[in-house]
Amino acid sequence: MQVVAFSTPVHPEWRWRIVNYAGEVVEESGRTFRTIAGAVAEGTARLGQLNVVDRSVPPRAYRSTSHLRGR
Repeated sequence: MQVVAFSTPVHPEWRWRIVNYAGEVVEESGRTFRTIAGAVAEGTARLGQLNVVDRSVPPRAYRSTSHLRGR
């Protein structure tokens, strides 16, 4: 699992998300932070509290295009 921080132009405050290795959001902060460091620190602390094992399967980086070659 990883902690990521994000902000948007509409809402420039920082928030954290806990994301598994398949790219799925596990949890997201409801609180906002003034700095990226504050958001990541809080998210990392929350990840430690969750004590969850990530059993997700990462998406394949390579996708075959063999189905397109017979055209």
